[in-house]
Amino acid sequence: MRFLAVLLLCLGPVAAQSANSNADRSMLVALENAWNQAQIHRDGKALEELLTDQFIYTDWDGSIMNKSKFIADSKDTSVQTTLVANDHVEVFFYPGVAIVAGAYHAKGTNQGKPFDHHGRFTDTWVPVGGAWKCVASHTNLIKK
Repeated sequence: MRFLAVLLLCLGPVAAQSANSNADRSMLVALENAWNQAQIHRDGKALEELLTDQFIYTDWDGSIMNKSKFIADSKDTSVQTTLVANDHVEVFFYPGVAIVAGAYHAKGTNQGKPFDHHGRFTDTWVPVGGAWKCVASHTNLIKK
């Protein structure tokens, strides 16, 4: 009986952690979708809220951007993004960090020329002040 009580006490935090992970998983997927919408609408303020000040982005072409460059690039009016959608999204939790990985499809025009990209992404999120913020992102193109 005492063993059962100790076992239940030990499993309690695991069950609570699992519930939090499910809520956090849903939140992170929602944040990824909000990021997509912010890029479509060139909403730098929304991106500002999603990214840490130390954010680093590695683009599909190998270029690297910090937070300010990434946000400025997202506001570029010569790029008209009409679609950014994620698929096959998975969330992996580690102490103090979450990794979100998946596939994406982006369409639009860049300087009047159409683009239709399919790729993969890996985003690293950390809790900051009670909210998840992205600290690093990497994308690469794949052939469809």
